[in-house]
Amino acid sequence: MPIFEYKCKSCGEEFEKLVFGNPEIKCPKCESSDVMKKFSVFGMSGVDKPFAGQGGGCSSCGSSGSACSSCG
Repeated sequence: MPIFEYKCKSCGEEFEKLVFGNPEIKCPKCESSDVMKKFSVFGMSGVDKPFAGQGGGCSSCGSSGSACSSCG
């Protein structure tokens, strides 16, 4: 169930909508259907391993280098 971000071209309202299928999207503020889907970037939290291309570094905090200033 994807959540998309939209911006109303009529009133400028920005909102999110949980989308099932291909429904008509309307602005919750002014009820206009003249909306555009915004480009959105997803984030991840709780990732144990570094992403491809990222060095390991400090095993405690993940900073670059052999040891960070906080962990020693």
